[in-house]
Amino acid sequence: MTPDPISGPERILAGKCRCGAVEYAVADSFRYAMNCHCSNCRRATGSAFKPFAGIERDRLRMTRGSDCVTIFGSEAGPHDVHCATCGSLLYSVVREAAYVHVTMGSLIDEPTIRPSMHIFVGSKAKWHQIADDLPQFEAFPND
Repeated sequence: MTPDPISGPERILAGKCRCGAVEYAVADSFRYAMNCHCSNCRRATGSAFKPFAGIERDRLRMTRGSDCVTIFGSEAGPHDVHCATCGSLLYSVVREAAYVHVTMGSLIDEPTIRPSMHIFVGSKAKWHQIADDLPQFEAFPND
């Protein structure tokens, strides 16, 4: 039996969709957090930007409603995971399917990480003004 990658002494955070049909657990060990202003994230969230936190894909597991998700994009490539009932964007599978970008707004518990930068500001909504002092990047910064 393979050990559960998110069990043990780490703090585990709960997250869920708006209607509660889908719930997940994720380790509070995010590698990075950013505010994405790209047009795809703006459309997916209906907001000026998407605050997200990145972590290895195997550090997140569905705890309820795994049969109630809808995938936008290719399951073999990058894709977004939404609740099929209410449409909430829960996370995106990225970086050759090795990482997930958890939407910070879907977390129930408060993570220890905070967004450290704004990305894709070159395509940010013209009506939105960034009002903090976090660094701003035209695209995704190099690893």
